[in-house]
Amino acid sequence: MDIKTVTVIGANGTMGKNVSGIFASFGSAKVYMVGRNIEDVNDAKLKAINSVKSSAIDANLIPKDYSSLEQCIKESDLIFESVFEDLEVKRDVYNLVSKFIKPGTIVATGTSGLSINSLGLSFEAEFRKSFLGIHMFNPPYNMTLCEIIPTEFTDKDLLDDTKKYLTEKLNRKVVEVKDQPAFLGNRIGFQFLNEALQLSEKYKQRGGIDYIDSIIGPFTGRSMAPLVTANFVGLDVHKAIVDNIYENTEDYANETFIFPSYTRQLVQENQLGSKTGSGLYKIIREDNGHAIKHVYDIESGKYRNVHKHNFPFVNRMIKEIKNGNYESAFQQLVKDESEEAILCVQMLIKYAIYGIQTTRIIGESIHSADDVMATGFNWIPPLAVIDVFGGVQNFKKLAKTKLSTDYYENNDLDLVLRDVPKSNYDYRPFLKAK
Repeated sequence: MDIKTVTVIGANGTMGKNVSGIFASFGSAKVYMVGRNIEDVNDAKLKAINSVKSSAIDANLIPKDYSSLEQCIKESDLIFESVFEDLEVKRDVYNLVSKFIKPGTIVATGTSGLSINSLGLSFEAEFRKSFLGIHMFNPPYNMTLCEIIPTEFTDKDLLDDTKKYLTEKLNRKVVEVKDQPAFLGNRIGFQFLNEALQLSEKYKQRGGIDYIDSIIGPFTGRSMAPLVTANFVGLDVHKAIVDNIYENTEDYANETFIFPSYTRQLVQENQLGSKTGSGLYKIIREDNGHAIKHVYDIESGKYRNVHKHNFPFVNRMIKEIKNGNYESAFQQLVKDESEEAILCVQMLIKYAIYGIQTTRIIGESIHSADDVMATGFNWIPPLAVIDVFGGVQNFKKLAKTKLSTDYYENNDLDLVLRDVPKSNYDYRPFLKAK
C-alpha cells in the first residue's frame, strides 16, 4: 500500500493535529490539514510539528480550510476524519466527502468509541468497503497503539493492507478489535478509571481523590495515578466514553461506568481538568511564582492542598521496587491487612479479570488486552498482573480471598482463567518507585 497523500479533516483538534504529524513524519506523506478556521489550522500545524519533535515535516503539512476540501480529497489516498465525537456531525462530514471521493480511497474515522458500522452506513454501498476505524491513542508519538476496526462491509484485502501500512510504515502496534462501545483499550482503561472516581466519592470523608490516588499510585504499574490520568484526559472526554459504555453494554461491570455526581457537577462548571486549569486537581501559583497542587475536596465542594497520605504498605512496596525486588513488593502488598492495601489488591485483581473477559469478546486474542493497555495507556497489562501476583493458581486463590463472595460467584474464575498464558510483557518497567 502506497499512501502518498492524506487529508485529515478536523486537523485543528487534539488528535487531528497529532495524527497529522504521524502521517507526515513516519509515513512521509503530504498531509492536508483541514479545519473550518484556517488560523486554527495554522496553529495546529505548529503543534503537530512539536508533537513529533521534528521541524523536518514542515513542508509535508499543508493547512487548508473547507473551501479546499474538494481538491484535497481528490488528491488523497487516505481520508482521516477526526471531527467532534457526535454521530450527526461525522455524518455531515461524510456527506461532503462522498461528493468528491474516488473509488478505492480509504476513509478512516478516528472515533474513540462510536459505532463504526453505523458510521459506515453514511456512504453508498460501493464506498463502504473502503471505510474502517483507525483509533490511535494520545499522544501518538509516545503511545504506539492503533486499534483498527473493520465494519461488516470492509474489504478484507484492504483491511490487511491497511494493517500492514500502519505497522510497517507508521510504526504502530496494531490490534484489530470488534465494533463494540469504546472498543478494547478504552473499555478496559476507563472501567478502572471510573471505578476509581466512584471510590473517591465512597471514601470522600477520608480525602476522596488524593486518598484513592495514594492507594493506586504509579507503584501499582501505571505512569500516573488513575485520577491524575482522568484529570489529564479531561472529564468531558471521560464522561462521553463512560456514558457511551454504560448506555450500550450490559456486562457484569456495567454499573462501574456510572459517572459520579460530583464529576458531573465539575463538567457542568467547565472544570474539566488540565486543559481548563482545574478539575480533579488544579495548580495554584503564589505571588512568588511557587506552584502548589490543589485537589477537589468532594465533601466540601472546594479545593484544598493535596494531602500526603502515608500508608506503610506503599512505603514498603516503593522500597522493594527501588531495590529491584518486584515480586517481594507485591508480597508485601498481599500480606498487608490494612483496608487501603486490600482495596489496592482488589482493584488490581478486578482490572486483570475485566481485561481478560473483555478481550475474549472484543479482541483478536487474549494477548490483545495486554497490547492495548501496555502500548495505549502505559499500564501494567492484565496478564502481567497475574504474573506478578505469582501466576494463575496464586491469582485465583487471592481473588477468592480478597474479593466479595458476590463478585467471584458471579464470575466463574475457573472459566475466566482457563488456559490463561503468561504475558508477553515484562511487568518490571511498569512498576514505578514513586
